[in-house]
Amino acid sequence: MLDQSLTERLRRIVGERHFRDDQEARVAHSYDGTPMLQSLPDGVIYPENTAQVSEIMRALSEYRVPVVSRGSGSNLSGGTVPLQGGVVMVMHRMNRILEVDAENLTATVQPGLITAEFIAHVEAMGLFYPPDPSSMRISTIGGNIAECSGGLRGLKYGTTKDYVIGLEAVLPGGDVIRTGGKLMKDVAGYDLTKLLVGSEGTLAIITEATLKLIPPPAAKKTMLAMFKDIYAAARTVSRIIEAKIIPATLEFMDNPTIRVVDDFAKLGLPRDMEAILLIEQDGSPETVERDIERIRSICELEKADRVEVAETREHADKLLTARRSAFTALARLRPTTILEDATVPRSRIADMVLRINEIARKHGVTIATFGHAGDGNLHPTATTDARDKEEVHRVELAFEEIFEAAIELGGTITGEHGVGMVKAPFLEWKVGRAGIDVMKGIKAAFDPHNLLNPGKLFAKETRRRVVIERG
Repeated sequence: MLDQSLTERLRRIVGERHFRDDQEARVAHSYDGTPMLQSLPDGVIYPENTAQVSEIMRALSEYRVPVVSRGSGSNLSGGTVPLQGGVVMVMHRMNRILEVDAENLTATVQPGLITAEFIAHVEAMGLFYPPDPSSMRISTIGGNIAECSGGLRGLKYGTTKDYVIGLEAVLPGGDVIRTGGKLMKDVAGYDLTKLLVGSEGTLAIITEATLKLIPPPAAKKTMLAMFKDIYAAARTVSRIIEAKIIPATLEFMDNPTIRVVDDFAKLGLPRDMEAILLIEQDGSPETVERDIERIRSICELEKADRVEVAETREHADKLLTARRSAFTALARLRPTTILEDATVPRSRIADMVLRINEIARKHGVTIATFGHAGDGNLHPTATTDARDKEEVHRVELAFEEIFEAAIELGGTITGEHGVGMVKAPFLEWKVGRAGIDVMKGIKAAFDPHNLLNPGKLFAKETRRRVVIERG
């Protein structure tokens, strides 16, 4: 429980209504989008501006109380579960678009702004913000920055880190720092902006972000390529990139995902295909037409069973919505759905999918795979039941082997979901002991008392890598 003098001080900072320590508020903020993880905070606070965040952090620092900042809590790595209690700082009241600067093609926003609302706002002004995580209708800009979120357009346009050019952030002791800005060039010292993006709330609390905008594409076209051979689908991905074509979207769904998504979205998807590629290109009308025809030719050369181009924007949007709904569709199958991510070089996608299937069979669990084929980021998704402890244990063992397989194929344990607490035991597999030591040194420099989101990124002990015999 929090010291009474601290709770009184926090209430004075934000007002009586915006600090809560009742059971309802504590339970509501004890979990996030990650299944089977929960820990009660001691209090929940809702700041309105940077000055309040600064005062809150001064108070919590004096009392050595840990704090977890969060937006909608849609992350899938346990990143906003308050493992050590303390205070959860919810940023939803700080949800304003402070400025859209058309001259400099930037926007300045607060962290609690819903991503899809921001995208809609700038598109209405004839501008474009490309990062589009599947959770964008509920996730916040601050959460996207904390996790360095990706999305379907990541292959061509990059991820959140490529569009954050300046930040305002509050350090654990309450000091406010500003990094970057509207400048296109700035090499004055270490790049603290890029360091804070993807730091998962462990270094500072972001209170304002300056984001890069770009002109919108003039035209778009969307196509489906359907394959009875998963290797042919994977080869097609590589051939498209080798042809120096960078699609706006290049997505993959395996057969189990196709079946479930079709049940959910009723699109008449071909349920007998081993893989589908969902491809969208944008740009000038001439470029789009040329690239779509070249992509069609590549798909046919790689023995695609069928290639269909959406005739209308409405049809294209339905196809993209179907891909975005893959997690929702899979979640209907069993009480518990565990969505993971691992990234491999795009040339190893088929190998990775087959390894996932092999691992799932070995452990007797159900795993469907979909993801961003163009950048090699796959989402193996297990459907299970948290009440069946033995099955859940087999799922956990399967994912451990999946992460190991990704690294063996030249990949990584996470492409966009972050480390949080779920991947913390595996981080050393990717970055090595020296890398862990450097990261811990950075953490100590920013947060010497370990108050910001403690228990994340760095596991108490690393999982031992096991050499798995494969026939």
